[in-house]
Order: sequence, then C-alpha cells, then structure tokens
Amino acid sequence: MYLFYTPYIDTIHCLSEEESAHCVRVLRYSLGDEILLTDGRGTTYTARITNPHPKHCEFEILTEEKQAKGHNFHLHIAIAPTKNVERLEWMIEKCTEIGVDEITPLLCRFSERKQLRTDRLQKIILSAAKQSLTPYLPVLHELTPYDAFVRDQAAKEQQNFIAHCYKEDKRVLQHEIVPGRDVLVLIGPEGDFSEQEVKEALDLGFVPVSLGNSRLRTETAGVVACHTAILKNE
Repeated sequence: MYLFYTPYIDTIHCLSEEESAHCVRVLRYSLGDEILLTDGRGTTYTARITNPHPKHCEFEILTEEKQAKGHNFHLHIAIAPTKNVERLEWMIEKCTEIGVDEITPLLCRFSERKQLRTDRLQKIILSAAKQSLTPYLPVLHELTPYDAFVRDQAAKEQQNFIAHCYKEDKRVLQHEIVPGRDVLVLIGPEGDFSEQEVKEALDLGFVPVSLGNSRLRTETAGVVACHTAILKNE
C-alpha cells in the first residue's frame, strides 16, 4: 500500500494538492478506497476516501496507530554539502531510508557549496520516507555555520564525533559508539575540515573517528556514518 503524507491531519482531513493528484490521477484511487497516511511524526492512519478530487482528496480516518522508531536513540548527521548537489541529494535520500533523525548542512572553511535549496531536499526526504514506508521524517535544518553549530552541540547530552582524514590517533566509529545514547557525527567537505575546525571540535570534547581504511567521498561518508550508528544500536 502506498503511504501519503498528511502533516496537519489533526485538523485537516484532506490531502495536499500534490498528494491528491498522485492519489487520484496517478494511482487511480476512487471513492470508498482505503489509503494509508502518516503525519511524519510516527503515527500512521488507515482512512477511507470520501471525495476523490484530484486537487483536494478528502478522507475519513478509520484507525490510527503510533509506530515505534526502529532505534532507541537520536541520530544527527551534520555534513558539508557537496559541490555537485546531486551527490548530497543521494546521501539525504539514503540516510532517510536508513533512519536518520536529523540532518544539518554545514558551512565550513573549505566548503565549495555556500548556498542550498532546502525546499528541494525536503521533497527528497518526503519521497524517500514514503517509498520506504517510514512514518518518521527526519528534521532538515538550513545551511549552518560550522563554528556556531559545534559550540551549540557541545553543550548537549550526546555522543559527539568528528570524522576527518588527518593523520592522528583515531578509532573506528563503530568501536566508539555507546548503544542507546544519542549520536552526532560531523562530516566535512570534499577538501576536509580545516585543521582549525578539527582543533575547535576536539577542544569542545568531540571525539575524532575514522569510518574505515578507505578514503570516502563526502556523501558516502554520510551514509556510512548513518548506517554504522544504526547497526551499532540494533
């Protein structure tokens, strides 16, 4: 069954124009058909179509069920956007499928992309969540300056990691994660973090980690970090 996104289901029993068109015109749902909905916050609903209009498809709720998350911790990936935005879009799609809870694009010293259309990325998140039948949509933030971000995150009760390529003593991420505790992983741009950025993070208590023996592209590193954290907690 296809999953439709209805963020305002508490007050509005009608699909958005985009979702209505997909439901009625593309998938050919009609009067009386049952559909599966989610609010993106973990609740799924079974509903019946009462007005199959292609611009404002109305429904009545039959059942609702709060779904448990697939993991018992909060996973936050903060990553510098790639110069080729399609690579970032791919990473966000895959991390959504895997189960990331929060994504923050970082503006770093060596960042080659200094502007970002988060509205497009939100659509990719939504599409990936619906495709994988995930009732939890990750939170996506606007492009955030690195310095302000690490200072803010350092004060939170979570495991803070920075993955970088400089030669120094680092342990593999999977060996450092303590299961059940919230996790934040910083991933740098294609030119890596600057030495000053790494020092700043370490001074704030971030733990330096490796993602393995291979040197990974930025977007690959994001997916590996996400998958590693999820598997460590299963």
